[in-house]
Amino acid sequence: MSADGVLTDMALIRLTELLYRATGMTFGEKKRYYLERRVAERMKRTSITDVTRYLLLLDRDPHERQLLVNAVTINETYFYREDHQLTALVADILPVVVASKRPGDLVRIWSMPCSTGEEPYSIALWLLEHWPLVDAYNVEIVGSDIDTHALDAARDGHYGARALSRLPEAVLAGYFEPEEGHRRRIVEDLRESVLFTQVNLNDPLSVASQGKFDIVLCRNLLIYFDEASRERAASHLHDALLPGGYLLLGHSESMARIDERFEQVRFPHAIVYRRS
Repeated sequence: MSADGVLTDMALIRLTELLYRATGMTFGEKKRYYLERRVAERMKRTSITDVTRYLLLLDRDPHERQLLVNAVTINETYFYREDHQLTALVADILPVVVASKRPGDLVRIWSMPCSTGEEPYSIALWLLEHWPLVDAYNVEIVGSDIDTHALDAARDGHYGARALSRLPEAVLAGYFEPEEGHRRRIVEDLRESVLFTQVNLNDPLSVASQGKFDIVLCRNLLIYFDEASRERAASHLHDALLPGGYLLLGHSESMARIDERFEQVRFPHAIVYRRS
């Protein structure tokens, strides 16, 4: 930090370049205060008082680099977020996906980024509640994120009132343990039904390690990327999908003008993208 306790312009440039290389996410001048707070916290944890020394630590220590990535990652989510897409998943997408499969075949769904687990657990809950064929196929749900702390929280499965606020009482009663200290834990069977893995969407090898999917939900991540990062991410998402597989983005995101290998599909409940 500089003498007045803020990042110097040069330190900010070095830091944002490091984070861009590590994640593909862009952090500019508008994020200065946000980064300063998180860097200050990490410097305090490492007992480093000089920002130049901390930047050198980031260069040579992958563990500290990961902890800083954890600190700057945004994990704003809740159960049944953008549930019109969950409706489309059951009503429109899965019927097409399973039309070429036999009972017992594998159906793979990927939530990336999954944050603290609300999205992949929401998928599991929605299928159990709304898809009559859920037991007819071997459904595998994978939740991935770059943030290792978020993944630990997802595996733990404890959630507060805000995260749970959109869930019907019947779902809370049927799939969550009784409230304890204004928090509920998702039941063990559901915790074990979702596989959580660390993945960096900016890294093709990291993405490839997850195998191929019928359906990918990558919502509200591309908005943090610049054009080059979005193109790389789109290519990696394309490669993660089986031919004819479906990609669901956030409501403010689009594959238009990013990757022509995706075909836009307008279902009654949502606009999605198909690997053509």
